[in-house]
Amino acid sequence: MNWIERLSLYEKLMRLDKPIGILLLLWPTLWALWLSSGGHPNWLIVWLFTIGTVLMRSAGCVMNDYADRHFDPHVERTKNRPLAAGLVSEKEALALAGTLTLLAFLLIVRLNKLTLLLSLAALFLAASYPFTKRFFAIPQAYLGIAFGFGIPMAFAAQTGGVPGLAWLLLLANVFWAVAYDTEYAMVDREDDLKIGIKTSAITFGRYDVAAVMLCYGATLGILAGIGVSLHFGGLYFAGLAVAAAIAGYHYTLIRNRERSKCFKAFLHNNWLGAAVFAGLVLDYLFA
Repeated sequence: MNWIERLSLYEKLMRLDKPIGILLLLWPTLWALWLSSGGHPNWLIVWLFTIGTVLMRSAGCVMNDYADRHFDPHVERTKNRPLAAGLVSEKEALALAGTLTLLAFLLIVRLNKLTLLLSLAALFLAASYPFTKRFFAIPQAYLGIAFGFGIPMAFAAQTGGVPGLAWLLLLANVFWAVAYDTEYAMVDREDDLKIGIKTSAITFGRYDVAAVMLCYGATLGILAGIGVSLHFGGLYFAGLAVAAAIAGYHYTLIRNRERSKCFKAFLHNNWLGAAVFAGLVLDYLFA
């Protein structure tokens, strides 16, 4: 196998060919960067966090495949992943994850001490999340914390502190992650039941659709509360209204629990995150 073919396998292992995970990780980080700066973020910090998001999501995907290397071969959707198919060795995967993590750390090494300390917590969350599917009934909630830890880091990087607003925004992200990742888990429910992995789709059972919609409601409710407390105007709430309409559309996709439509709803969450961000940016611009 030549080096081009090897790099192609690494790209697939890092899921660079499927950027939805990067976007779902990036939107809440961008929310936090704009909120923590009053709409005027430090652009160097924005770029550092954007690149860091790509690197850490890639490292997380590698660690996820390493943790699931004995499960993925038995799941139709994942059996051809490079590690599951034996095209990449376990040592290669660990070396790749370590390299990506080191590069992400080097990006922020010149930021303040609090940001660096929070990055260690973020690393632990990203590395441990894949293993929570063995024992935690709703690992999607843990994913929401891991995917949202760029929020307190963004506040720390720009303000030197982590106010209550940051943790409230993180809570909103946890509910959002449970919503979209339950849609994702609904695709693999039958396979996950066979191999014994725990997911929110299995835990919620026949109430899965209701749980997804309640989590969307909680996310938007918290974001609306933030908007009220910060005296945002109509553009911010227009963004939330668009996001609510998108959540409503997702209900039409998942209500019959068809695999392809549940996966479509999961992918479509990119637009929900974008709608919230657009409303936030526009409100700051025209306030």
